[in-house]
Amino acid sequence: MRLSTVILPVYPWRTGREVWRRAEALGLHAAYTYDHLTWQSFRGRPWFGTVPTLASAAAATETIRLGTMVATPNFRHPVPFAKELMTLDELSGGRFTFGVGAGGDGFDATVLGGEPWPARERADRFGEFTRLMDELLTRDETTSDGSHYSAFEAVMLPGSTQRPRMPFHIAATGPRGMRLAVELGQGWVTTGATQDGPKVVGEQIERLRAACAAAGREFDGLERTLLNMPRGEAEQPLRSFDAFVDWAGRYKELGVTELIVHWPVPDSLFAADEKLFERIATEGLAHVDG
Repeated sequence: MRLSTVILPVYPWRTGREVWRRAEALGLHAAYTYDHLTWQSFRGRPWFGTVPTLASAAAATETIRLGTMVATPNFRHPVPFAKELMTLDELSGGRFTFGVGAGGDGFDATVLGGEPWPARERADRFGEFTRLMDELLTRDETTSDGSHYSAFEAVMLPGSTQRPRMPFHIAATGPRGMRLAVELGQGWVTTGATQDGPKVVGEQIERLRAACAAAGREFDGLERTLLNMPRGEAEQPLRSFDAFVDWAGRYKELGVTELIVHWPVPDSLFAADEKLFERIATEGLAHVDG
């Protein structure tokens, strides 16, 4: 099992540079950031762009993996976005992971002036978006005429630094999304549940296992990632060191291979004791294994 973090894009870079470097120094497996234009309680507060933030993080670090957790089709088109991700993979020396999900119906879904997509259309777009991203990032040139996204002689040179392309980690809990994760993903992502988190995630993992079997894919070859979302009193692994060890141990038993916790942000939903966070980052998994 590996431990990673999400660093929200809320820092001016003179401060943010040290946050990303500190995440690397703590030995965390990866540092991701959200791909949103703003997010819930952070509306009205500083919130910087995802791609420039990750490009700066790539230049400021050397070993930690970087990525989106997660990008969505809400305000993205595959052709320019694939070019940006190809560049991030090169800037990071092949340390980039593309986390992608269907997205929701919040601010990102309406900021361009349209109405939020119905659930079926959102799922359709998610599949088409992700499959076209796969084509773009594995081919020198792509032409594709889709229902929602098209590309005409889109050149992608020199291609991903990682071959055949950077890993895709696909966030999905429904059957269509899980099949997509099995088809194209090197990893699968869940945020768990407000109530009975381990029970819900255990059931999701069994459905993922069944989807792998139906597709003839090795289940153990697919990373299983849990992104912890603070939800009131439910599951607060950063409340204490023992709380983290207990939380991580339960999900390790279920077959989760990567845990993600948020870097502490004072005066927010993600507030946490920074010293405790650093102890968890450096010692937490060793106690789970022990």
